[in-house]
Amino acid sequence: MSRPELAGNGQAVTVKKMFSRCTTVAIDIAAPAEKIWKLLTDANGFASWNSTIVELKGKIAPGERIQLRSTLAPERTFKLTVKDFQPGKRLSWGDAMGTRIYNLAGNPAGGTRFSMTETIGGPIFPLFARMIPPFDESFNQFAADLKKAAEAKA
Repeated sequence: MSRPELAGNGQAVTVKKMFSRCTTVAIDIAAPAEKIWKLLTDANGFASWNSTIVELKGKIAPGERIQLRSTLAPERTFKLTVKDFQPGKRLSWGDAMGTRIYNLAGNPAGGTRFSMTETIGGPIFPLFARMIPPFDESFNQFAADLKKAAEAKA
């Protein structure tokens, strides 16, 4: 698994293994976790602040299913299930091939340390790994967009 402390300052780190790939980005945001959580759980508003998302449909809540289209593969709709939902702390969603985890924690500056990790893989991962685009730039942009939106005056 990638280590969030190595992916600080909004620059993604990817760790590749034979049967998986894990990308992590972390950034400090001068906003309370509650404000960031609200952005991360508002499916209808996601594309308005996040330039890496084309569309997100559904309800981001425990056990719910969402449909996501990203700029990395705009022609494909990912059907994902919300797997973990700990308000103000942790959110994850995914499918059989991977899981994306969002973590929020206090930081020494009084804001929030945001990290996002996605692990994809499985027994047949080596057969299609080359067809999956790198996530690093998209993760960097996601973190920058979230920081900008969360730090904006309400």
